[in-house]
Amino acid sequence: MIYWLYERMLMRRITELPGHVCFMISGQDMADAPGNLYKVTSWCNEISAYVSRCTSPPCPGIHSLVFHIATPTPENLEYLEEIRKIGTIAHLAVHVGDREEITGTGMDVVVAAGKSGREEITGCIRKMAKDKVPPDSVNERLIESCLTFQYTPDVVIKSGGDHLTDFLIWQSVYSELFFSDVNWKFFRKVDFLRILRDYQSRIRRFGR
Repeated sequence: MIYWLYERMLMRRITELPGHVCFMISGQDMADAPGNLYKVTSWCNEISAYVSRCTSPPCPGIHSLVFHIATPTPENLEYLEEIRKIGTIAHLAVHVGDREEITGTGMDVVVAAGKSGREEITGCIRKMAKDKVPPDSVNERLIESCLTFQYTPDVVIKSGGDHLTDFLIWQSVYSELFFSDVNWKFFRKVDFLRILRDYQSRIRRFGR
């Protein structure tokens, strides 16, 4: 009962939401709690609807959610069926190795296993070289148009206190970073709400 009341209190304090959220988890995290991806997606849907309903003018909700699973062997990723359940409540794109699966409708959710930001940028450079782009024509906008994951997360969350990976290394340069001491297996809705509450109190400068 106390837990529920605290959760509702946190919900009432949130009046601004990030548009794009990224979670970085390890392969072990995924093995320990494969169902948490679905849970977090459902929380985002619920929180977005609640905050939009309770603010005037309505607050824009969370538009996209990215889960990066750090694993050296993405082709052997287990729990794909668990991941695919997200497609029943959101628009899901799963990137595993060279494969991509897209299902569902609603909020954009990307699950990327074993993807590297350095490899993504290297791929951009190769594409520009293949297209024989003149050096003077190379700028930030062109590079961004070549990226596989064209998301600029407002919030990057790493559970368990581990270091971040290089995933979205270009896109997340101005993101707000949150390191949770709570392991992914035990990550609760309250922990997510605390991050959202703290996010709205930060003054974002975008490098300025």
